Amino acid sequence: MAQLSPDRLDAQLETCTAQFADLVAASDAGLPIPTCPEWTLRQLATHVGRAHRWAAEIVRTRAAEGIPFRDVPDGAYPAEPSERGPWLRAGARRLTEAAGEAGTDIVWSFVGAVPPVFWTRRMAHETLVHLADAQIAAGQQPAMDPASAADAIDEWVSVMSGPNPGAPDERALAMPEGAVMHLHATDDGLDGGEWLIRNTAGGIVVSAGHGSADVAMTGPAQSLLLVLLGRLPQADPAVTVHGDGSILASWLDVTRF
Repeated sequence: MAQLSPDRLDAQLETCTAQFADLVAASDAGLPIPTCPEWTLRQLATHVGRAHRWAAEIVRTRAAEGIPFRDVPDGAYPAEPSERGPWLRAGARRLTEAAGEAGTDIVWSFVGAVPPVFWTRRMAHETLVHLADAQIAAGQQPAMDPASAADAIDEWVSVMSGPNPGAPDERALAMPEGAVMHLHATDDGLDGGEWLIRNTAGGIVVSAGHGSADVAMTGPAQSLLLVLLGRLPQADPAVTVHGDGSILASWLDVTRF
């Protein structure tokens, strides 16, 4: 499927961050995050704000190698509660502005040299999922835009679930050789929303489209994304699994977020 446009990714990043900031302002900083074991809302918010600044610094400096996560400017979570929302919003804005200025310049990433929009997309979907983490912890129901959730699925299965360059791909161990897994987002009006994941002799191959498979998971894009990232169980009633569910279970086990 076609990747979301840079403008739409910018908007998603800033909108999700604003929602996250509002939730942080209205909630106890010590709220446990059940989908991120051992984290509190404070730790989750620190991670999100620092991740935005880390990506922004990589893009702003046109980094050719990685920057230590804890060394980013202004990475400390504010002690004053009234400053936390503005701090979160400012980090997202810092990234969208840096990416706009960098244009098509090439920068470092953990998967190799990339254009800056890679980082906008990465942080837009990182924030989308961590907003859901916070909402679930606060007893709220996430409500993702289907196109955003579908693009997050695409990024996850095509990029983020894979190994770093030079490392073995554990996903190939989760599927018998020759096996195929099909994901199908069923939202009305969604452009695309189907993926085939094949374990070939040359490794895992992900492609957009429909086809026969050994296991298939169907449901709304939001639900598929949350299952793939371990926020919902494979047996969640919002999704339907057809075929050999053990293949999907193995895949989920080796691609934990």
